[in-house]
Amino acid sequence: MIKCGECGYENMDGLDYCDGCGAKITAAASAGDGAAAPAAEPSAQPAAAEPVAASEAPTGEIKPPEPAPEGAPPAPEPSAGAPPAAAAAASVPRFKAKFEVVRGGRKGQEFPIEDGNSFIGRWDPETGSFPEVDLEQDDPEAKISRKHALVRIENGKITVEDIGSLNGTYVNRQPRLQPGTPVEIKSGDEIIIGKTFLKLVVEPIS
Repeated sequence: MIKCGECGYENMDGLDYCDGCGAKITAAASAGDGAAAPAAEPSAQPAAAEPVAASEAPTGEIKPPEPAPEGAPPAPEPSAGAPPAAAAAASVPRFKAKFEVVRGGRKGQEFPIEDGNSFIGRWDPETGSFPEVDLEQDDPEAKISRKHALVRIENGKITVEDIGSLNGTYVNRQPRLQPGTPVEIKSGDEIIIGKTFLKLVVEPIS
């Protein structure tokens, strides 16, 4: 049976014209074939669904940044480093130091030494600088340079260093110190500056 594309009448096979409307069956058949073609187009729609599924991928990529806020809590960790620093500071022995004139000049005169740098020398009227250990009145012969030596208290250690004096600096009557070379000194040590002898006295602080 051949169905007419114009009126839908079913004709016997082999007929060229429709018995119902007289339309040419071959032409109607070809028209029917053309109508079938659009029916195949919907089959392409499933392919269009694939990009939709692919577009869902970015939504999954947004999730990785979420763990970032979880890293915020570890921020307090730096505070863990504070206790060691405090412990280190506590481990440094606390004391007070001073120089006492034991020979030459004003015997018994004392000069407290603070943490950091302290200069030994004589008052300089030209620059108006005063060394922490001013031996101007203890050196009538001017054997001591204006800036003679440097004493440093750092990390619980005390050092003395000649800074290019004319007559040199001596510790416990040992050979003359090399300028710019610090030497550690302890309580009871004697520092010879010109003709003045200074004794280091260190007293712990309870």
